[in-house]
Amino acid sequence: MRVVIAEDHVLLRDGMTRLLRDNDIDVVAAAGDGDGLVREVLARRPDLAVVDIRLPPTFHDEGLRAALEVRRRVPGTAVLVVSQYVEPTYAEELLADRGGGIGYLLKDRVMHVADFLEAVRRVAAGGTALDPEVVAQLFSRRRQDGPIARLTPREREVLALMAEGRSNAGIAESLVLTVGAVEKHVQNILSKLDLPQSASDHRRVLAVLAYLQQTED
Repeated sequence: MRVVIAEDHVLLRDGMTRLLRDNDIDVVAAAGDGDGLVREVLARRPDLAVVDIRLPPTFHDEGLRAALEVRRRVPGTAVLVVSQYVEPTYAEELLADRGGGIGYLLKDRVMHVADFLEAVRRVAAGGTALDPEVVAQLFSRRRQDGPIARLTPREREVLALMAEGRSNAGIAESLVLTVGAVEKHVQNILSKLDLPQSASDHRRVLAVLAYLQQTED
């Protein structure tokens, strides 16, 4: 796996670089701003870009804009954005193309090495990895009287883990259920939300996220 990092904080950038390289992930370049990210992706054609949302010069959304530009100019490049804050609008923008290979983690999650490495590998493989806090914010923006209200408490737990990018086996392990029980919950969720059935975890999660993006006006 070949990765480009865009992070203006030198210590964090160097730390992520060392962490990834220590786990057999090739960091081919590192940039300190959005323009540098785009240049490096065009030159290196990595599998994944790990991007801080807030980069110089204004520290607003330059990283997100650069990530979207990367997706436009080099389709298929996976993007994992990191932020210090939960910003649902940015998450929705990132997920809008529904092309897969997308992640949004809070920086605190990066400190959990196993979780961060799992997210890197999942996103690079074309899956999704949303921080639980981001998922919670997306849920909170849904209409309370909409289809999501049809779900049982357990189905909501399963849906949240689906949105994080967990497989049925991963959900089963987290909730201490059998895989068969999780499969039944997933079928019920997709039916209640009027989403198409799919054998693909990736397509299933994107379908759920597409639903969650339809926030209340």
